[in-house]
Order: sequence, then C-alpha cells, then structure tokens
Amino acid sequence: MSPQKKAKESPGSTGGDRIGDLPDEVLHHVLSFLPAQEAVRTCLLARRWRHLWKSATGVRIGEGETDPGSVKDHQEFLDHLLVLRDSAPMETCVLRFSEHSKELIEDAARLNFWFKHALLRKVRFLQLENWEFYDPVPIDELPLVSRHLTRLQLYGISLNNSFLNFSSCPALEHLLFEFCFFECAKISSNSVKRLSITCCSFNATLRVCVDVPSLVSLLLDEFDNRAPVLERMPSLVDAFVRIFFYTKDFCSESNSGDCSHEGCESCYGIKDNKCVLLEGLSNAKTLVLINKQKSFIFRRDLKWCPTFTKLKTLLLNEYWCVPDDYSALACILEHSPVLENLILQIYSEGPEHIMKINGNCSSVDRSAAISAHLEIVEIRCEMIDNFVDEVLKYLSTFNILYVDVAILNSSLLLALIAPMSFAMWTIFNFEEIGIFDDDEDEDEDRDGDDDEDSYEDDDDKDEDEDSYEDDDDEDEDEDSYQEGNEDDNEDA
Repeated sequence: MSPQKKAKESPGSTGGDRIGDLPDEVLHHVLSFLPAQEAVRTCLLARRWRHLWKSATGVRIGEGETDPGSVKDHQEFLDHLLVLRDSAPMETCVLRFSEHSKELIEDAARLNFWFKHALLRKVRFLQLENWEFYDPVPIDELPLVSRHLTRLQLYGISLNNSFLNFSSCPALEHLLFEFCFFECAKISSNSVKRLSITCCSFNATLRVCVDVPSLVSLLLDEFDNRAPVLERMPSLVDAFVRIFFYTKDFCSESNSGDCSHEGCESCYGIKDNKCVLLEGLSNAKTLVLINKQKSFIFRRDLKWCPTFTKLKTLLLNEYWCVPDDYSALACILEHSPVLENLILQIYSEGPEHIMKINGNCSSVDRSAAISAHLEIVEIRCEMIDNFVDEVLKYLSTFNILYVDVAILNSSLLLALIAPMSFAMWTIFNFEEIGIFDDDEDEDEDRDGDDDEDSYEDDDDKDEDEDSYEDDDDEDEDEDSYQEGNEDDNEDA
C-alpha cells in the first residue's frame, strides 16, 4: 500500500477538519478565548462541535467591544448559557457591561448571581466591569469564598466590609480595583501579592485600612476622599503612590495637617496620630511618591517618618522641592540609608521628558546627610528655570557634581540656555558638561565646528585658549617668535 493511502486511512487525518481532529481538551481551551456568543455558534460547524462549547474553559461577555451592551441585553443569553453549560471548571470569566437599567436593584441581583455562579465553577480569573463608574453596582454583603480564584478585577463596583475580607480565598494573588467605591473599614488578604487601586473613592469619614502583609507590588493612584492606612508590608518590592485629586486630606492653611483651627474637618476630622502611608511603604526597594494637589498626607507622615531600610530607587515630584523649604526632601533622604538612585520629576509628567540633568555624588566629600551608596541623581524637567535652578543649588550642598545635561528636543536649546543663571554654572564647579541632541542633522552641523570643542583635558587647555585669539594677534605672535629666533642665531 502506498504511503499516500496509509495517510488517508490513518485516524484523525480527514483533511477536511484538521482543527476538529484535535483532542476535546485542546478545543475547550481554544473556545475559551472567543466571545461567548461566538463560542456557542461553533455548534453549527459539524456534529463533532455540537456540544464542545458547553465545556469551554472560559466565558467572555462584552470583552473587546467598544459598546459591550447593558445587563438587560445579555441577561437571556447568559442565563441560558450558564444553565446549559456542563459542570466543567471555568478558568476565565469576563463580564463587561456598558450600562445597567434604572432598576439598579434588579440588575445588581443578576450580576451578583452570575458572579457567584462563576465562583461555584472554580473560576481562576474573574473580571466584573460596570462602565457607569459614577453609578456603581453594589456587591452582596457576603464574604468571598473560593479556593481556586487567583485573580480578581473589579470596575465600577461598590464594595463593603464582608466582601473585602479575602481570608477565604487562599490562592488569590492579583487584586485590581478601578473606579470602585470602598464603603468599608478594611481590605485584608494574607495571599495577595499584587494590588492595584486606581481612580477609586475611599471613605470620607474614616481611613480604610489596607492589611495585605504578603504584598510585593502596589499601585495606588488618583484616589478620592481620605487616604487609606497602609499596614506593614515586609515583602514589598515596588510601590507607586500618586495623589492626583483634591482629597479630604487638604487644608489651605497647613501643609502638614495641623492648622490652628480645631473645627477644621480636614486636619482634625479624624483622630489618628500615626503614619498613614509611609510606614507601610518602608520596606520597598523601588518607590514613587507623587503629590499633584498639595495634600498634606505625606508631610504629615514625615512626623513619624520610618526608615526605608531597603530603598534603592526613589522618584519624587516637585511637591518635595518647595522653594526655601526642602525639609521634606531632606527628611526622606536622611531616612533612606541605602539609596542608590534619586529621581526628581519637576513639572514634567513624562513618559517622554524634554530634558534630563544627571548628577553624581562626590565620593571624596560626600555629605553625611545622604546615603553613602547614592550614585545617580536625575532631574527631569521641561526647562531649567529658577525653580530648577534652586533645586540644583540645594543639591549642591550634598556635593553632587559632574552634571550632564541631556536635551531631548533640539528646538528647546535656546530655551534651556537663556534662563540659566551664572550661579548654576559656578556652584557645581562643573568639570564636564555634555549636551546631547537626538537630531542627526544638528549633529552633522556641529561636526564641522572646531570652536565648540572647548572642553579638553587640562594638558591641552593652554593650546585651546590660544585658538580663540583674533587673526591679527596670531600674526603678531608669529612675528615675535621669528624675531626672537633671529636674535638667538645672531648671538650664537
């Protein structure tokens, strides 16, 4: 028998449906990446596909759609899907809805039912998303219980105390909240390693306690109302904390939460005489602290400033560099004994910055007020104005030398040089300044200009100074040199 006939007769080689010849487990996994409606439609492909969708390891509603539709739009389909689906474990469940009806209670009940059903099917990755962020869907006041859930993502959900106790979810490691409302006193988990809280609203009358001792990575960004209390996180590696909105932790008469008005709700509305954010962040190796709206919470925390015993890289914004008052910056530097990299981001949001100024600490006369390990100080800004100038002067008190100015946009070269004060150039005792430009055309124009090579080694300085004389002076120097030689010859 020819090899071709053997191939035709071999099982699983029909040639007409090669995907259909794959094992059921593989097809169940493939179907899990399709939207639920499309996965169900595969039942029309062939007899083999008739029931495969019932065991798909994923259910995805509204994922990847610009308008996922309302809860009502999906209710009939999703109810039937969950009833007809077999008891196979569910790896992934994504439920996204653009709106809910005015009967919020009815839609909330339906969402909670689907949510619980996914947990009963041993779901590992669960995402519930409500696009009407300012009309959050309330979750049931029941503890979340699952031994299989590893990742939970919630958007536009109102959360309560019972739900946010994740002690009955021992496998949960990734926790993400976005546009959520925390109507609670505590968020707790012994297993979560990565926590992200973005654009969420905390309680206005008390501080929510975040107790996640196994946390490795934290993102706390653009929250509203009172800043939460971060309990100790001994395993923390990196943390990003940004205060973007005007919060309840703001007082126009005090930058540290201790104005003289006892009736001030911001300063004295909560009786908590302890560190709020910094204590919980004290074990981080990489730390970003940004305050855009002058909340007093960071400066208030500095009254009980912890020691950052593991901190290697620290990024701060202009909030920490108040003119004539660098006490906040000095305090956090003093309490960072192993700091290696300091980045000051001054009125430059990034990620693409117009200018960067790099500095190094002198190893000879290093100030005792900063880390003995500090190697790099980087300033990111849009231009060197008086504010940046004052920051540079302050940093010079720590003997930060050898500054390198990197211009990332050649069109701003004149804007860079014009505002620079003479004091800035002299106070650092610069030995070398390099101005780099990413524009290749500008580089080519500079290559033919010998006069710009004015910063040479000390042995060549005298020759370089002679090169800047007038042509007439050069001729006179040559004549005097020749006359001197003739006199010497006559004497000889």
